[in-house]
Amino acid sequence: MHDGLQQLADEYREATLRRSPTMALMLGDHRFDDQMEDLSRDGEDDVISELRSFARRAETIDPAGLSLQERLSREVLMFEANTGADMLATRQAELEANPAMSVHVMLPTAAAQFPIMEPEHAEALVTKYEKLGRAIEQWAVRLQEGVANHRTPPALMAEKVVAQLDQYLASPLESDPLASAVGAPAAYDDATAESWRGRLRAQVGSYIRPGFAELRRVLAEEVLPVARPDHEVGIKWIEGGEEAYRAAILNNTSVDMPAGEIHQIGLDTIAALEDEYRRLGSEVFGTEDLQTIYSTLKDDPELRYETAEDVVAASEEAFAKAKAAIDGWFGRLPKADCLVSTVTQGPEAFYFPPAEDGSRPGIFFMNVAEPSSWTKYALEATVFHEGIPGHHLQLAIAQELEDIPEFRKHTVVNAYAEGWGLYTERLSDEMGLYTGPLQRMGMLSADSLRASRLVVDTGMHALGWSRQQAIDYMTANVPASVTSLTNEVDRYIGLPGQALAYMIGRKEIMRIRSKAKSALGESFDIKGFHDTILSSGALPLPVLAHLVDEWVAGRA
Repeated sequence: MHDGLQQLADEYREATLRRSPTMALMLGDHRFDDQMEDLSRDGEDDVISELRSFARRAETIDPAGLSLQERLSREVLMFEANTGADMLATRQAELEANPAMSVHVMLPTAAAQFPIMEPEHAEALVTKYEKLGRAIEQWAVRLQEGVANHRTPPALMAEKVVAQLDQYLASPLESDPLASAVGAPAAYDDATAESWRGRLRAQVGSYIRPGFAELRRVLAEEVLPVARPDHEVGIKWIEGGEEAYRAAILNNTSVDMPAGEIHQIGLDTIAALEDEYRRLGSEVFGTEDLQTIYSTLKDDPELRYETAEDVVAASEEAFAKAKAAIDGWFGRLPKADCLVSTVTQGPEAFYFPPAEDGSRPGIFFMNVAEPSSWTKYALEATVFHEGIPGHHLQLAIAQELEDIPEFRKHTVVNAYAEGWGLYTERLSDEMGLYTGPLQRMGMLSADSLRASRLVVDTGMHALGWSRQQAIDYMTANVPASVTSLTNEVDRYIGLPGQALAYMIGRKEIMRIRSKAKSALGESFDIKGFHDTILSSGALPLPVLAHLVDEWVAGRA
C-alpha cells in the first residue's frame, strides 16, 4: 500500500479507537478499557479539528498511481472524516434526548456483550464506570448549553427520557444490569466474580446513577420548560437547523440530494407499492381493496405472536433457511456465526457484529418486551435484514477482510449498511426464503415503512410538518399499528436524516445491479456482484457505483 496512505490510515484508525474506547472494547481491543468517551464541548471541538486534519491530509495524496483499493481507502477516509466533522459541528449533542437510541437505553445491552476475558479487563471496567458517570454529567451540561443557545429537543422526547430515567433510578441497585449482566473472566471463581460485581455496583451507585440523576434533573427542570412543542419537532425549527439537516442527509445517504427530491421519491415509491399490495392481497386475503388489506394486517390478532419463545423459534427457523441457501448467491461468506438473542428495551430489532478476537459471534437482538408487537407476516423480513443475508454478511465479512486498512473494516456508511439490509429483504424473495405469500406481504409492509420514512423525515425536518402530520401520513400508508408508527415517528424526530438511508441505499444498489446486468447480459454473475458489493467494506454510494463499474469493465 502507498506508504503515506498506509500511515494515514493507521493513524486514523488509532485515533478513532482512542476517542471511542467503548467501541474498542466491544471489538475486543482492550488497550483503552479504563477510558470513557469525552462528551464535553471541548472534546467535541478536538474531534472536529482532528477529523478535518485527517481529511486534508487524505486530499493531498494524489490518486494517480494508486491501486483500486488504495483509491477506495482515500475516498472513504475523506468521506468519513468530512461528514463526521460536519455532523459534530451542527452541535446536535445539545439536543440529545432520544428514548430509543441514547446511551441510557443502549448501555445495558452493550454491557452484557462486553468481552471481559481477563482479570485486567475486569479491573479496568471498574475504573471505566467512574468515568462513565462523569460522561453522563457532561451530557447534562451539553443540554444546558443548548438551553443557553435556544436549541432544545422536542418536549415529547425529553419527557420520555425523564420517564425512562425515573424507572431506572427506582430499580434495585443489586440487580442493575451494568453490574449483574457483565460476564466475569473465566479465571475468577464464584466468590471473586461476586466481589468484582460488588465493586461494579458500588461504582454504579457512586457515579453512574448520580450522573443519571443529574441528567434527569436538567431535563425536567431546565430543558422541558423551554422544549419545542409537537408542531415544531423538526430540526428546521432550531437555529442552524436547515444546515444541520443538509449535513445529516449527506452523512446518512452519502449523496448530496435536496430534501424535496427525497420527499418525492418517497411519495412515488408509496404509490408504486399499491399495485403490489393489490396483486398479493388477492392471493392472501381474497381482496384487492387496499384499506381492507391494510386493516387486516394491522388488526387481525391471528397474525401476531403470543410468546417470546414463539418469536425466537420463528427467527431461528428463518435463519436456518437462509444459511442453507446462501451458497447459491454468495461466493464469500463470513467465518463468524450469527445467533439470535433477546432484549426487553431499545429498538425492535438490531444487530451487533462479532468481536474481532472471536470471543463473541454476531448477534441478532429481538425486543420481546411485547411479543404481540411481532407479526407473523413481518418477522422473516426483519430476520433477513438484520441477520442473514443482511447485516451479518455485510459486517462480519468486512471485519474479516485482509486486503484493506483496518479502519475500513469498521467504516459506517448508513446508506450502504441499511441500503444493503433493505436490498436483502427483496433478495430473500428471489432466493425463495419467505415461507409463503403472507410472509411476502411482510416484505411489502417493510417497503412501505422505509418509503414513508423518506416522506415524513423530510416532511418534519425540511418542510415543517408537525408530529401529528407525520403520524397521520404513516397511518394512512403503512399497514402497522398507530402505536408502532408513533414510535417510528418519534425515532425520526430524535435522529434527523438517519431514516433516509434505507430506501435511498436500496434503490441505488438496485440501480447499480440493473446497470451491471444490462452491460454484461448473460455474463452477469449474481455471486460476483454480491462479492463485489461486500468485499471492500462500507463505501459511499457514488464510490460503490464506481467499484461495480470497474468489476463490470473487468468482465466485459
